[in-house]
Amino acid sequence: MQIMLDEGYQFGLGLFETIAVEENCPVFLERHLNRLKGSMTALHIGGEADSLKERIREYLQEHPMEYGALKVMISGENQILTSRQNPYGAEQFQKGFITDFSPVRRNETSPLTFHKTFNYGDCILEKRRAHEVGVDERIFLNTRGEICEGTVCNVFFAREEKLYTPVLSSGMLPGIMRGFVMETCHTEEIVLHPEEVKNYTECFVTNSLMGIMPVSRLGEWTFPGRSLAKRLMARYQEQVQKEICQWRQENQRDHSKTISSPRSSVWITR
Repeated sequence: MQIMLDEGYQFGLGLFETIAVEENCPVFLERHLNRLKGSMTALHIGGEADSLKERIREYLQEHPMEYGALKVMISGENQILTSRQNPYGAEQFQKGFITDFSPVRRNETSPLTFHKTFNYGDCILEKRRAHEVGVDERIFLNTRGEICEGTVCNVFFAREEKLYTPVLSSGMLPGIMRGFVMETCHTEEIVLHPEEVKNYTECFVTNSLMGIMPVSRLGEWTFPGRSLAKRLMARYQEQVQKEICQWRQENQRDHSKTISSPRSSVWITR
């Protein structure tokens, strides 16, 4: 179907959400939809969002996934749903991420920084450059030289079983998993600089697809611990099982059939 060339596709004024799917359940769906609606209001993006939950339900009925990712893209005149495999797994968790700092600075003065918009070029290019040099992820500093976020993740540090994360005003997307971690474990939001990384014994990054991913190294500094990451990942997995049960009850459908993870898409314009 034809895409309408609205402000989303002409000027980047569109939004997207990437939602983990486990056993055909969209994890933290309500959180994603609430963030999407809030961003639509903040950026004055028109379009219908209230019916998205039902459209997602129908999409997953037609394109079931055992372990995948559902992407929702919305602009003034378009809604697009696509699906793919989740690229993260247990092997990466066991190994831990190798990360470094990006030479690109995050603009903490831009309203777009705090929303998941189509203006995602810096993140994609830096993610690709990281892979080219054998690094899993890159961490952005803002224009003041403060640590803010990764190309596709939020970042946490720990010492003496206490958890810290950059303050939101440093310039970042308030991630869905960031919110879950902060609700699950007392977290102090602080201003962090690269030279302070050496003061912490544990680091991990979060997003909706990877969940909670331990960081083995950031720049030249290595992190020997991962106890908090393991405990929080266990709590997250417990929450996922609760969401799966709730989703099944809501749908009242038979989940015993074989589920696959095709790459597919549905185009919806109005």
